[in-house]
Amino acid sequence: MTEEGVAHAKDAFDKAKAATDEATDLLRSTYATAAKGAADYNLKIIEIARTNATTAFESAREMLGVKSLSDFFVLSTEHARKQFEVMTAQTKELTELAQKATTEIAAPLNAGTAKVLNNKHT
Repeated sequence: MTEEGVAHAKDAFDKAKAATDEATDLLRSTYATAAKGAADYNLKIIEIARTNATTAFESAREMLGVKSLSDFFVLSTEHARKQFEVMTAQTKELTELAQKATTEIAAPLNAGTAKVLNNKHT
């Protein structure tokens, strides 16, 4: 009876260790995926900031060359329209990056959770 108890305890320990190892690997992988997603997102923000700064300087330079108030308003309105279009595209890019990162993080977590739940029922 003692041998049976020891064998049962050893089996439970082995299963717990395997589950812990799997969970650790899953968390390590998830963290790496999240870090890459955050880095990609931050790089995109830096790229957007650089683009917007360059555009603002170019617009200011163009405005310095206007000869009349009407030219100023035309140039200003055109710049505002272009910036709105650019901002809309940039927001779409950031949203897509965030969604991609979320999906890439969630997929292995969902699979790992499903595996754990399935193992409990078997």
